[in-house]
Amino acid sequence: MITINEIARKANVSRTTVSRFLNNSGYISEGARDAIMQAVEETGYVPSQYAKSLRTKKTKIIGVILPKISTETSSAIVIGMDHVFSKDGYQILLVNTNQEKNKEIEYLKLLVGRRVDGIVLVATNVDQKLSNEINNVNIPFVAVGQDFPNASCVMHDDYSAAKELTSQLIKKGKDRIAFIGVSETDRAVGVNRKNGYLDALKENNFKVDEKLMEIASFNTHAGYNAMKKIFETTSIYPNGLFAVTDRLAIGAMAYLKERKIKIPQDISVGGIGISEMSKYVSPSLTTIEYDQKRTGCEAARLLLSKIDGSCKEDKKIMLNYTLIQRESM
Repeated sequence: MITINEIARKANVSRTTVSRFLNNSGYISEGARDAIMQAVEETGYVPSQYAKSLRTKKTKIIGVILPKISTETSSAIVIGMDHVFSKDGYQILLVNTNQEKNKEIEYLKLLVGRRVDGIVLVATNVDQKLSNEINNVNIPFVAVGQDFPNASCVMHDDYSAAKELTSQLIKKGKDRIAFIGVSETDRAVGVNRKNGYLDALKENNFKVDEKLMEIASFNTHAGYNAMKKIFETTSIYPNGLFAVTDRLAIGAMAYLKERKIKIPQDISVGGIGISEMSKYVSPSLTTIEYDQKRTGCEAARLLLSKIDGSCKEDKKIMLNYTLIQRESM
């Protein structure tokens, strides 16, 4: 294995000069730089990342905790992060909780133990246990998707997005708008989007009918079952539906089609999430688009600013959204 000492001898410079060259720090004459470059190219020398991390106390690795590695959202966020991190020479170490709450804390501890330079948590829930663990993380940290009290976060305006989509249904003349939500342990999707729906109804003097509201899990089949239950428990059918995710909305649409209920003539449907499926279902789904690649970029930039010390305080970044009008509404 070629060592830094052999590069120094071959280039006829000191070991310190070679070290400055490899770490891009301190003055090096043009002649010395050319000689070192030639020696590196001739020998194929590759610096030991482990040795470098011991000197700089940096691993150049970022730990990223994902709730489900296979989703479009996770994929887009990671692409955005990698775009930013790779420019600064960082690599990403991905871990997948598979939406198991306890694994978020487990992986936080694991990544801290691996001495990563920073951690990004794409969070699906906010509880006191997780918040306390985040407060104990002693390396740069950024949360994505949820608002933690004492942490830097990158979030979407879930409340306003849900309120605007519900208001759009009202503008279309819909006066019985059903709701399919998720557990309130997910504050962003379960609480903020529900509150946006409720406030849109109240501001338009609509009565909230709890028979039109169902809570489901995060999958298409759950949307189907929730829509079925709404139709089985109310005598006056809804003429509008707001589902907190595209997958739930698409599942609900499958049930409506089975019942020969026309979309949007009999009932208009909207969701949030801009999943790829929303473009291709028939009718195509009106949805709220979040630019998840930008989410990843913003999270990466914020974490790098915490690593280099330019951002010393916790920072909250709220990202906007776009309403995509399609055939379902």
